[in-house]
Amino acid sequence: MGSNKSNPSGSDDTEKGVCHCPILLHLQAPVPPVDFFVIHEIYDGDFTQAEFEAQLEAALEQQYRYIVIEPARLGDETARWIAVGNCLHRTSMLTGAICLLSPLGLPADFSHYLGLPAGAVSVACAALYGVSWQFDPCCKYQVDRSGRQLARIPPGALRTTSPVILVRRDDTQRKRLHNVIAMTALVYCAQKLFELCTD
Repeated sequence: MGSNKSNPSGSDDTEKGVCHCPILLHLQAPVPPVDFFVIHEIYDGDFTQAEFEAQLEAALEQQYRYIVIEPARLGDETARWIAVGNCLHRTSMLTGAICLLSPLGLPADFSHYLGLPAGAVSVACAALYGVSWQFDPCCKYQVDRSGRQLARIPPGALRTTSPVILVRRDDTQRKRLHNVIAMTALVYCAQKLFELCTD
């Protein structure tokens, strides 16, 4: 094991080409490690689908920044589950916006023909999302379909060239807006139904 003694004069460092420029030292600083977890696809028969799913559940609970899923079946099922949740969320947002904007763009006597069905769809999608997806740790992740996040995974960590990569996102504001729109649509529908029934 070699010694690491300093030279007060600094002449040896200059002769050896050691640069003390702060900018270059900053550029040469090691890249921080990537926070990721890989679920490897193992072919020796020791791992079953249930064990792959258990690994995924554990990784979701640990809140890794990136989760790489190599088993094709598990990756497809997870991507499909996230896609359905996204579809419910977007449908609820879009129909809720239509419900709330219909009184502004349509005559008062006809706005409820569009507003009520749109509001009902918004509330139904929001309720289904809230029951099945809102508290699922998987909804905190989105699938990287561009493939750009694959470059962040260290070389040699993967055993396949086409894994499913989940990226953790902060969806607090998205959920808050989602719930506000759905609740407002529910209030609108209740008020409009009351008005129609009492006329």
